[in-house]
Amino acid sequence: MYKGHVLLIVNVASQCGLTASNYKELNELNERFKERKQFKILAFPCNQFGGQEPGSSEEIMCFMKKKNAEFETFEKVEVNGENAHPLWKYLKHKQGGTLGE
Repeated sequence: MYKGHVLLIVNVASQCGLTASNYKELNELNERFKERKQFKILAFPCNQFGGQEPGSSEEIMCFMKKKNAEFETFEKVEVNGENAHPLWKYLKHKQGGTLGE
């Protein structure tokens, strides 16, 4: 589904102090590159950073709709620790450095 695409994979939170500017910028990027079918933004809500995404899946999707988020959004996941989503484990393994294991 995503093979051959340039992916911007981000974790997001509705109650982060940077949410307004981050969503604005993600929406602008999505708008700018949506005609280029090989670019996709994949957003993963996460509550591991100061409890900034406490909502249920339904609440998160309502928030995304209010923010006019047209990029792909997935279920809330963990990005760190033993229960981290396999995608985030893979990304951190491949990245190494301060984001790695």
